[in-house]
Formats: sequence, C-alpha cells, structure tokens
Amino acid sequence: MQPLRYSINVTLDGCCDHEAGIPNEALHAHAAEGIAAADALLFGRVIYEMMEEAWRPVAETGERPDWMPEWMVPFARTIHAAKKYVVSDTLKTVDWNAELVRGPDLEKTVRRLKQQPGRGLATGGVTLPLALAERGLIDEYEFIVHPRIAGHGPSPFAGLSTYLDLKLTGRKELASGAVALRYTA
Repeated sequence: MQPLRYSINVTLDGCCDHEAGIPNEALHAHAAEGIAAADALLFGRVIYEMMEEAWRPVAETGERPDWMPEWMVPFARTIHAAKKYVVSDTLKTVDWNAELVRGPDLEKTVRRLKQQPGRGLATGGVTLPLALAERGLIDEYEFIVHPRIAGHGPSPFAGLSTYLDLKLTGRKELASGAVALRYTA
C-alpha cells in the first residue's frame, strides 16, 4: 500500500497563504524532490489551477516570465511531468497529465489509489487536505515552517472536527532557515 503524503508551507504563526512563504532555491529543490518521490499528485481545483497557470507554460515553452528566476525551472519541469488527479465537482475537464475525480467519489478513489503498488501519492493545499484528514486518508504530514510571522491566515486544517495526534519522524533544515518537519499519523 502506498502512502498519501501531505506537504504545506507555513509561517511561524501558521499562515499558509502561498504569498506568505519565502521562495528560494532550497525550498523549490525540496518541493521538487517530494513531487518526484510520488507516483501522482492529488490536487483540489484551486491548487491545480494555480499550479498549472504558474508552471505549465514554463515547462512547455522553456520561457520564463520576468518574475521567475532560473532556479525555479527544475520545479516547473518536475510538476509538469507528474501524473495528477484533480478533485472537483465544478471542472468539466482537465488536461496537463491529469484525471478528474468527483467529490462524492473522493474516499473510494483515494483508497483505490493507495492500494496500488507504488512510491506514494502527494497532496497539498487547504480544502482538499482537510477532507482527506477528516477521512483518515493522509499517512504523512510535512510542514515546512518559514522564519516569518504573517499576521493573517489562512491556516491548514481550520475546522478539523477532532485532534490528529502525529509522531515526528523527520526534520530537515533548509538553507533558507525554513525547517521541514515530517510526521506520521
């Protein structure tokens, strides 16, 4: 059975707004390693659309927008190549090496994917992981804690109906000062 791994960037005060983190080469290399270690990505609609908009054009054309440093390109290529499952009841179709999963089929589909042999599945974001955690489907959690206080939200797992007690299984300090903390359920 392959594990479902969740990874999220958070500030010291728990904010996971994608603009609140501190982007740098070490962080992107770490994220690319996590994606490459999975057989597929499991995204909700918002994360899928955000990732596709930012990274697909770079990977397909090789041309970077002005805001993107060269060291982000390997991440773009890695996420572009990954198989993706997109959970959405509003999207009609997906492409970008993706397959659509409908919300009512979420638990059944994720359990089926986990039963297949492989290295694991990876997910991120806020809304979908909350639904996955409520169903006990996430096996490993990674919080990449940035040395910043944001002073605002959102925060992961807001609204969770019960405590999740986790066991610390790893810690990696990144050159940026961020720390990746890994836990198992």
